[in-house]
Amino acid sequence: MARSMIKNNAHFQRALQRLPLGVASNFRYWGEDRTIYVKRAQGARLVDLDDNVYVDYRLGYGPAILGYADPRVDEAARVGMEVGGVFALATERELSVAERIAKMVPAAELVRYSNSGTEAVMAGLRLARAYTGRDDYVILEGSYHGLFDAAMWFTPMDKWSQVGDPEVRPYSEGVPLSIRSYAHFVQANDANQLEDVFKRHGDRVACLLIEPIMGNCLGIAAEPDYLRAARELCDRYGVVLFIDEVKTGFRVARGGVQELYGVHADLCTFAKALGNGYPISVLAGRERIMRKIGRGVAHGGTYTAHSVSLAAAERTLQILDETDALERITDYGTKLRAGMHEVLTARGIAHSFVGHPSMSGLYFAHEPPRNYRAWKGSDYTFYDTMAKFLHDECILCEPDSREPWFVSAAHDASCLADTLRAFESAVDSTLETLGKSRRVPA
Repeated sequence: MARSMIKNNAHFQRALQRLPLGVASNFRYWGEDRTIYVKRAQGARLVDLDDNVYVDYRLGYGPAILGYADPRVDEAARVGMEVGGVFALATERELSVAERIAKMVPAAELVRYSNSGTEAVMAGLRLARAYTGRDDYVILEGSYHGLFDAAMWFTPMDKWSQVGDPEVRPYSEGVPLSIRSYAHFVQANDANQLEDVFKRHGDRVACLLIEPIMGNCLGIAAEPDYLRAARELCDRYGVVLFIDEVKTGFRVARGGVQELYGVHADLCTFAKALGNGYPISVLAGRERIMRKIGRGVAHGGTYTAHSVSLAAAERTLQILDETDALERITDYGTKLRAGMHEVLTARGIAHSFVGHPSMSGLYFAHEPPRNYRAWKGSDYTFYDTMAKFLHDECILCEPDSREPWFVSAAHDASCLADTLRAFESAVDSTLETLGKSRRVPA
């Protein structure tokens, strides 16, 4: 049965009268006839206004790690509601959640709460600058660290001719061009380039801000040797190693990407999976750095450590730490990759997977990318076309090929069967649309 969008499209036209683009975030606008409005969600499935039921691999960009409306977390949130909400005072649960985080992530010796990943990274960058007395920072091409001016720089690879270095541009109008001078850009998995930047600018660099698995860039992963080299270079040049785990934290392992790679950050941030969708984030790190907060460095916020979000986080972390939820997520993601591989191989379509099975990137080229520039060499138009067919088949993935597929503990055998059936149909429809020339020896 073809997907109906009658009610979604009608609501879009009404919403457009009061909301820019008809939505509350730019990234939720998918076009006048394809923007989805959610009626409800449960587990790994989401229902829109037309009662289309989707298997969801966006999960709000990762937060619903246990699935939507998990009854255990929601019950804990109701208990948190009884505490009273917001006081501009501390509550007892702030400590118990911090102790759980420190148990799971050894580098998280001290913890401060915020409400979003953007807020946590903003606070971390301010703290790194204060601790080192330096203003500059290094970030990886293709990385995403939130919607604030210092982080809103990108390299538009789709317009790059693969000659010379791509131009770095502000991600939005209104970002002062003058702050560009503070940011230094390096390619992932190139320790020599990183060392060169440190040699030339190390006395001005406060931190290396890095996503070891790039959550908005295919899930491109740092190679273990590169991350170890980055740790050593930061130590040598007195640079804070600031690991952004807003998406990987408590998802790819109990101790996040730091456990996965066996590396400890100086500062780190967590958000998406922390509260299974309730708004909460964390800036954590070494005591010697974190003690600057309140002793020269300002940090706060009216809604930080909200009683509802803290209670949800406490229960979510307990489940992730003490049950096999993460193992089941990884197993499902591995089976999903295997099923996709079988479909694509049977049709002679070159492909590879990147990232972690819990947040997997699908890449249409023989070899997985080592950095953002490699995305230019993939058949990203195949993915972008296929994503629309998947939506019509009620499989919800991000329509941009640079976004990973997120898996929750609620994805089950029925989700997998529905997904692979739809994936096969979407691949065939894409081949028909783009032409058989897309088939290459796999």
